[in-house]
Amino acid sequence: MNRTDIENSMDDALRAELDRARAGLYLGEPEEAGRIIVAMSGGVDSSVTAVLLKYWGYDVVGITLQLYDHGEAVKKPGACCAGVDIRDARNVCDQFDIPHYVLDYESRFSNHVMEQFADSYLNGETPIPCVLCNQEIKFNHMLEAARGLGGVAMATGHYIQSRPANDGSGRWQMYRAVDDSRDQSYFLFATRPDELAVLRFPLGGLHKTTTRKLARLFGLRAADKPDSQDICFVPDGKYGAVIERLRPGAVRPGNIVHIDGRILGRHEGIIHYTIGQRRGLRVAVGEPLFVVRLDAARNEVLVGPREALRVDRIELRDVNWLGEDILDELPEQGMDIRVKVRSTRPPSPARLFGKDGQVFVRLTGGDHGVSPGQACVFYEPDEAGRRVLGGGWIVRAVAEQEPAGAKCGKTGDLPQ
Repeated sequence: MNRTDIENSMDDALRAELDRARAGLYLGEPEEAGRIIVAMSGGVDSSVTAVLLKYWGYDVVGITLQLYDHGEAVKKPGACCAGVDIRDARNVCDQFDIPHYVLDYESRFSNHVMEQFADSYLNGETPIPCVLCNQEIKFNHMLEAARGLGGVAMATGHYIQSRPANDGSGRWQMYRAVDDSRDQSYFLFATRPDELAVLRFPLGGLHKTTTRKLARLFGLRAADKPDSQDICFVPDGKYGAVIERLRPGAVRPGNIVHIDGRILGRHEGIIHYTIGQRRGLRVAVGEPLFVVRLDAARNEVLVGPREALRVDRIELRDVNWLGEDILDELPEQGMDIRVKVRSTRPPSPARLFGKDGQVFVRLTGGDHGVSPGQACVFYEPDEAGRRVLGGGWIVRAVAEQEPAGAKCGKTGDLPQ
């Protein structure tokens, strides 16, 4: 790496942006910081992360995980952790004299991510395997490997920010990325406080356009590589086939039922439907119909008008809390927050309740199509909602009142 040529190619704005990004890592000077392990997927973000830390002078070691029997995925660009991506990560490390290790976590990934993915769909949920991968593999087992390699911190290419709290407690806090269009806080809500203290996110203070610019400046082949879009172990998008392979015979046909009790047709398995879905129902009653609920016990797909999708109260499980207060000690009237129930929407006003180990959220303006198995992520209640306060997995979502004409039974009210 010719530092002089690179620095001469930078303008003042880029230098200032990089200075802010480096200061936001709280790593200290390179000669005092110790070894930094970088999680490398082979994509442009993690590649720039590794090279940028090397450019700043830090002792960098790259780790890439092989997570699954990639099969056809090796032929498809943009499939995270496939064979071609492992090779791309190694090439970056070779190019910049960075030690690189490939760890075989295939069995762990299968047990903790793929198996849960299949069971979640069969239970009528819509899972997010990328959150489970971060929670169970990358920020758990991978951190152990990083420590084993002498790492004092592990850096990733995620677009998220973190910094120590100002109260001197030693706690670390999580914040949304500067680039709202790339913010990945929704997928990282399960990061524990102790993990947050040793993780670093160099790209959280940069825009994606800057990352691409740096990749070209560093001469990386990944500069124009597409971002990963698919679930890594479902490279063709046919997740039904994956579930059939993992759970042979578990996918069964059943009835499509209107919320008023009428049987409208048949389905080939509830795994092929998601809450809020309109297209592909193959039933007609003279009005638009949406999937309102998936009843795994009865193996039924329940449909109704759009207003039947509206919910305003959400029950959560496995909540990860990054705030100061203890959830069980929240005021009886709850706590004002903002929440995301989808990764693509901005945080919206809500109220958080915690009592006797149970956590609930009331959505101030309601929402449509909230699905069990998805995440509800908490943010500070200010208008920007920059700080991440944690989140949990959605167990169920209900409306204050059942839609008019419904006869199939309510999913159950949540405690007030």
